[in-house]
Amino acid sequence: MHLAGYQIALITIYAFIAINDSFISNTLTQPAIAGMISGLIMGDLATGLMVGGTLQLMRLGIAAFGGASVPDYFSGSVLGTVFAVISGKGAEYGIGLAVPVSLLMLQLDVFARFCNVFLLHQVDKAIEKLQIKRIPKLVLSGSVLWGLSRAVPILLMLIIGDHAVVAITNNMPDWLMNGLKTAGGVMPVVGVAILLRYMPTKQYIPYLLLGFFFAAYLNVPMLGVTVIGLVAAMLIFKKDAKKDQNEVNQQSVENTLEGGYDGDE
Repeated sequence: MHLAGYQIALITIYAFIAINDSFISNTLTQPAIAGMISGLIMGDLATGLMVGGTLQLMRLGIAAFGGASVPDYFSGSVLGTVFAVISGKGAEYGIGLAVPVSLLMLQLDVFARFCNVFLLHQVDKAIEKLQIKRIPKLVLSGSVLWGLSRAVPILLMLIIGDHAVVAITNNMPDWLMNGLKTAGGVMPVVGVAILLRYMPTKQYIPYLLLGFFFAAYLNVPMLGVTVIGLVAAMLIFKKDAKKDQNEVNQQSVENTLEGGYDGDE
């Protein structure tokens, strides 16, 4: 399969809009959404959801707090989905390619932030000189540069990578292809492990083991395990709420006993 011109254009425009949306809602850059939209454009929604959903698991465990740069799983989801469909090797192959792409795009993220810092200093100078009309242009320039930081690399990879990916995958040795597929299969486990690392898992180990038992030994579908988890969460929430209310009531009684009534003690 080869990329059509309209597919390259749509994916590039989506990348430009999505990365600017990250400053507002941070919805379009979520790997699951990126994979879904890329899959729709490529005509293979299932592959897009598999690639994007797997990278979403990895994305859940990290965040760019304080302006820190993290692997660009958005671009990885887009390109991973596209190359998986082009090569015809399946989602595992796309996931295996998406991870190094995400790490590579991290460097461009740092460069784009550096460019916006330069523009910020120009805004400061414009404020000092009372050049009010210049400020909106500088702010808009920052938005354009931020969008191009993803749109241009993705566009180049789509143009150059179309024939290159097909040629590489057709001549790729089996051991390397199997390695990429194995890495792609391991990525969901890594994502879940990262997520559990930052969650209060220890006190909920029984529920974790119960969900694993239902899924692994009773073959309960994921939706069924999710419903069981929802019920467990509701019970825990109700229990904790009752416990908090009892503590509030106990504290109120202690305060009353200490102070007496109407100040007579």
